[in-house]
Amino acid sequence: MTYLPPMDAAVAVASVEHLKARRGAFRIALIPPEVLRALNDGLLETVNLNEFMALELPQLARSVAAHIGLDPASERLADTIAMLGAFKPMQRHGHIARALYDLAALHAERDAVAHRLATHASDVARCWAAQWVTLSGLPLAAQLEAVRRFAADPHFGVREIAWMAVRDAVIGSLDESLALLQPWTADADPNIRRFASELTRPRGVWCAQIDALKTEPWRALPLIEPLRADASRYVQNSVANWLNDASKTEPEWVDRLCARWVAESDTPATRYIARRALRTLAKQA
Repeated sequence: MTYLPPMDAAVAVASVEHLKARRGAFRIALIPPEVLRALNDGLLETVNLNEFMALELPQLARSVAAHIGLDPASERLADTIAMLGAFKPMQRHGHIARALYDLAALHAERDAVAHRLATHASDVARCWAAQWVTLSGLPLAAQLEAVRRFAADPHFGVREIAWMAVRDAVIGSLDESLALLQPWTADADPNIRRFASELTRPRGVWCAQIDALKTEPWRALPLIEPLRADASRYVQNSVANWLNDASKTEPEWVDRLCARWVAESDTPATRYIARRALRTLAKQA
């Protein structure tokens, strides 16, 4: 297979413009061959889980490597691809991200390579770029600044990887993290506001739990309080899920907080958050 360099890749991306408005197939077997080829060539974003699961990661990894100026036939990448079958699906992405990171570290124009990956047409490639933040060794504040572009990404999958990428760093410096994230709750972009909430959920999904916030959720109140009447349903759901997490260990605190929020801010948004936040407690009543 011939892999396209960055300039040719940009032309190829334009050639699949007509596929971008598609509705995702309901089954992997129904994905049109043209779409699957474009996905594996790194020319399209996935639009649903079926497309994501259908990806041929070896092909995609080599395509993306060539697009960003790395050698798709390098021994480092070949070794990673050869061992992918030994890992769970999501772990495979982490190993590919690491291989690309190691190759970029040796490149004379490392920053240009990183930029091309972070702005790649493939959402999966941008997920790999977000995972580079985890590998960077940067201080917490710098990691949050680096991950911000991915937290604001238009693709939902990239936004999920963004908060996962810095979750461990946040747990390791929780008080500093809560302070650094407070300005994010006032950002004009709902994706950024949602990131601050989702990143600090006491339990979260597919990630390490934040034990300190399971037992003392009030420590994050300065972070979630500004979001109690957020206009975005995306943010509202995250805040509600945050409180629902906390309700499993501190039910009385969550109950009192929701009552106060509704009393002080009797808006549709706040009532929606409170109702969803209390759903686990409602089932137990």
